[in-house]
Amino acid sequence: MLIGTLSADLALQGVVSLKQKRSIVKGVKGRIKSRFNCSIAEVDHQESKILATIGLAIVSNDRRFLDQQLDSILSFLRADGRFFVSRVEREVFS
Repeated sequence: MLIGTLSADLALQGVVSLKQKRSIVKGVKGRIKSRFNCSIAEVDHQESKILATIGLAIVSNDRRFLDQQLDSILSFLRADGRFFVSRVEREVFS
């Protein structure tokens, strides 16, 4: 069994309230969860208007599939125009 984790800092642009930030983060989390079948949560900077940190995990028995999924999720995040992905930490555990 392999476990892949990814943590990413999202720098939100033009956000003026926590309500607006939470709406963006909730939407991103929902789309990633449904599209990639992973566990995801906002793990840091909950009270900041312009910064969010999300963490996610995927379990698989195939390293190639796990790497492909993490690459796809990162590409998905970078393609969203509402924020900039500023820091990414990625690990695979066996």
